[in-house]
Amino acid sequence: MNKPNYLYGIIGLLAGLIIGYIGTNYINQTYRPAATAGDQAAASNELPPDHPPTGATGATGATGATGATGATGATGDSSGAAASAPSEMTSSNSGSQSGGSGAVKWTMPARWKAGPPKQMRAATYLIPAAAGDGEDAECAVFMNIGGGVQANIDRWAGQFEKTDGPPVQKRETINGLLVTTVDVSGTFKGGGAMMGQSSGPKASYRLLGAIAEAPEGEVFFKLTGPAKTVTAAQNDFQAMLKSLKK
Repeated sequence: MNKPNYLYGIIGLLAGLIIGYIGTNYINQTYRPAATAGDQAAASNELPPDHPPTGATGATGATGATGATGATGATGDSSGAAASAPSEMTSSNSGSQSGGSGAVKWTMPARWKAGPPKQMRAATYLIPAAAGDGEDAECAVFMNIGGGVQANIDRWAGQFEKTDGPPVQKRETINGLLVTTVDVSGTFKGGGAMMGQSSGPKASYRLLGAIAEAPEGEVFFKLTGPAKTVTAAQNDFQAMLKSLKK
């Protein structure tokens, strides 16, 4: 073969390969199908290789489980077999079932019933009448009503127009809270409409009171009613005070 013809052949072959390659790329770019919405969505959902699993960071399924951890779901469904179970109360939520931190908490006695909301009260508990008594007793809970501890103790004692003896007052520390208690018996003339108690003298009545001094303010417990009924509820009242915690 003549040498110049041999070189011309090689050059023609290379030129053909280059032209073919350029032509193929041009055709692929021109006739490539448009990306679908599904393809774009799939691409946008792809995470970088070092991204943590979305099941770990999107923990709303776990942290949103307040129905399990927030006891309102569990205790709120206690109308059946657990209807008589004591309920934990908190001073920061008007006596409703809660586990709020930083608030004074206590446990309502199982035999008592939560009464309807009343003016100025954080909670109201109803105690069934004992045999021989004509009406129920009531335990009212107040928050930060002012006046200080001793002034309110004296005011409660002054709600009796005649007492069977001097009021019995004590102080003790319960779970880090200073609690002052008072016990008065006699003819009760009522706490007045402002405190949700009707006026009018009532003989053979008894009052058990307690004031817990907490960082958020004072919590007042006032149990009044016929003497027999209050005496029957005295242990429950003491158990409620022993359950106080902050």
